[in-house]
Parts: sequence; C-alpha cells; structure tokens
Amino acid sequence: MTAAPAPAPAPPLPSTADVIARPPRLLDPGTCLTLRPMAYPDFYAQYRQAIRNTWTVEEVDFSTDLRDLAERMGPAERHLIQRLVAFFATGDSIVANNLVLSLYRHLNAPEARMYLSRQLYEEALHVQFYLTLLDTYVPDPDQRHAAFAAVETIPSIRRKAEFCLRWQDTVAAIPRLDGPAHRRQFLLNLICFAACTEGLFFYGAFAYVYFLRSRGLLHGLAAGTNWVFRDESAHMAFAFSVIDVVRDQEPELFDAELEAAVVEMIEEAVACEVAFAEDLLGLGVAGLTVADLRAYLEYCADQRLQRLGMATRYGSTNPLSFMELQDIPELANFFERRVSAYQHGVSGTIDLDADF
Repeated sequence: MTAAPAPAPAPPLPSTADVIARPPRLLDPGTCLTLRPMAYPDFYAQYRQAIRNTWTVEEVDFSTDLRDLAERMGPAERHLIQRLVAFFATGDSIVANNLVLSLYRHLNAPEARMYLSRQLYEEALHVQFYLTLLDTYVPDPDQRHAAFAAVETIPSIRRKAEFCLRWQDTVAAIPRLDGPAHRRQFLLNLICFAACTEGLFFYGAFAYVYFLRSRGLLHGLAAGTNWVFRDESAHMAFAFSVIDVVRDQEPELFDAELEAAVVEMIEEAVACEVAFAEDLLGLGVAGLTVADLRAYLEYCADQRLQRLGMATRYGSTNPLSFMELQDIPELANFFERRVSAYQHGVSGTIDLDADF
C-alpha cells in the first residue's frame, strides 16, 4: 500500500513589519483586519460623524400631516404623495441589499466596513421611517399592500427598481475582484448607487417633499426627510471618497470605456426619473412642472459627473430655488422640535498612528 504523500509545507506567515508596510489596496481580495496603524483614517472619521448624526423615527411628528392630506391637498397633490410614498417604501431596501451583497465583501479595509455597517443601520432606519409614514398616511391595509407592491405594479417605479437591480446583479455574482474587468464592474456598481440611486433618484424624491414644504404642507414628512437627506448626502460622500482612493491606487481602471459607461448610466437614470416625474405630476400640480424636474435632475447629474472628474453633460441650472436651501443648517425653536442639524456627542479621542 502506497503511503499518501506528505502535505506541502505551509508558506511562511508574513511578519508584522511586512503587514504594516504593505497594507492591501482597497479592492484587493481578502479580509484585512488591521486597524492599527490606520490605513484609511478618513473612512473612520466619516463613521464617527455618522454616529454623531443619530436620530430616531419616534422624533418625527406627523400630527399636522393628516389634516393637510384631508383638508389642504387636492387629488393631484395626493396622487403625487401616494406615488412618492410607494417609491420610498422599497427604495432604501434596494440600497441596503446592495450594501450587503456587493459592497461590504469587496471593500478590503476595516474602516470602510465600519462605515458600511453604520450605513446599513441608517438604511434600516429610513425603511422604518417610510413604513411609519405609510401606516400614517395610508390607514387602509389593502392600499398599504399595494404601495409595497409598487415595484411590480407601477411602471415608473418598476423601471427605477430594475435599473438598480441590474447593476446590483452584475457584482453580486462576482466572488472576488481578481482582475481589472471585475474591478471596473465594482466601480460601476458603486457609481450607480452613489450618483444615480442616492444622487438622482433620492434627490429627485426629496425635491417633491421640499416643494410641498415650501407651500406649508406636510411638515412631519419634511422634518424626517431633513434627516434622511443628511444621511443620504453622507452616504454619497463616502462612496465618492472610496472612488477617489481607488483612482489613486489603480488609475488605469479609469479609462475611456469606464467613463463612457458612466455617462450612459447617468443618462438612463435621468430618463428613469423624468418618467417618474411625468407619473407624479400627471394630474397637474400647480407650481411644479416636469420641465422643472428635468432641469433639476440634469443639474444634479452634472454635479455627479463633475465630482467624478468627468465632463458635464447637460449644462442645466437649478430651477428649484427651495432646493438651494438644503445645505443650510435648519433653524428651529428648540422647545418645539429638534433641529435636523442636531448631533449626539461622541466622547474620547483616538491616535490614528498608535501601535498596539
């Protein structure tokens, strides 16, 4: 009987000095667990900022919204809200799924995964907010079920969901980012969800909320949206900072083919969102037109392209003056409601370069 061959000797383990000197690149396959010394302190800073921005759904007061819906809004405005809530009901769940299925396993830095863990919590919080919104605005159970089924039954919402899921599927099936083709596919997924889903679909949705607020309507929805808006802006900023790091580490990935794919993707996203605007505004909402939304979306699309270091596409200006105020910290009577700029304190300090 022939003896089984002896197993090959295991390769020598790298030394601590080697691990510290050569941390993996952000998209290198593997699971880096080394937080000291910190390779990406900016990701950790964004995680800490997100912790300071904690809020809860229970802080949102919808008491005046029901009166607005019943007494101050006509059929056109109620149609807008019904469609908008139907989109909100599943939009953040799609983003959360992409975090788990596509992003978390491929960003090889513990600081980045810490931020993504916090983002996943915030997406769950947004889902809870929209569930509460739906239960408040739509008391009839059958109508609520119909809202949750909107990704299948309402063409304008289904089109947006299919756009997101198509880009999610391209990366969910990749177990490792082993070569340039896989890494470009990952970048396109990340750009889709940052620039298009959060940067166009959500920004377009927020515009309807702030339009209604400018008319003195639905203050509860607007108050909660302030916090969601802040969260989504931070998510987008994190994604763009990841793209900056990858561009610095692997500039060869950012070729003309990638740029052409990004432009085509953003043009499709704008078209999807314009179709959604035609649906929401189909009954005619005084003071807001599809042309306004189209120009605003094109303005946002140019901002996303510019942030990616690419040439702008549309040259549109922002026609929605009420959206220009969203970057200004909200002022409110502290004894009436908490301002959306409120931050929880985070105590303690951290030395980013300290040894164990």
